[in-house]
Amino acid sequence: MSVLAVLRWPDRRLNEPAGAVAVFDAGLRHLAEDMLDTMYAAAGRGLAGPQVGAMLRIFVMDCRWKEGAPDPRVFVNPAIVTAEGEATRDEGCLSLPGLMVPVTRPARLRLRWQGLDGTWVTAGFDGVEATCIQHERDHLDGILHIDRTTGEIRTILAPALADLEAQK
Repeated sequence: MSVLAVLRWPDRRLNEPAGAVAVFDAGLRHLAEDMLDTMYAAAGRGLAGPQVGAMLRIFVMDCRWKEGAPDPRVFVNPAIVTAEGEATRDEGCLSLPGLMVPVTRPARLRLRWQGLDGTWVTAGFDGVEATCIQHERDHLDGILHIDRTTGEIRTILAPALADLEAQK
């Protein structure tokens, strides 16, 4: 397939909400394959449609490929059903390269989403997968991981954000 260009902050599209996927066809499957190729090429664990300029509620994820066999997953029109607990992890983002920031999120969740054929699925996730799902789902709402940080962390990040803006 193809490796797509990843949008970088401060591209305004990263702060726009994505629209629901309504058509489940070969074009959607092709987009998902290209997104997975792009995620692997960039050494990421997740990638959302808006990060490649596809303003659709779709993201791909593989939290295991760096430690073992690939386990590619595609989530279309995802919705968090329940969330509980709390975990703080350092998160990176392909749209903000080099910026690892601590983000506190629910530790466990149940997610409802559609597969590439439109079939609805519900499952539970925890650990790194729960964090990754929430990070990528945030992209679908126009929220970046830096938006989830405290004012103090954002102040510390200001020089790095200015550097990224200057590279744009």
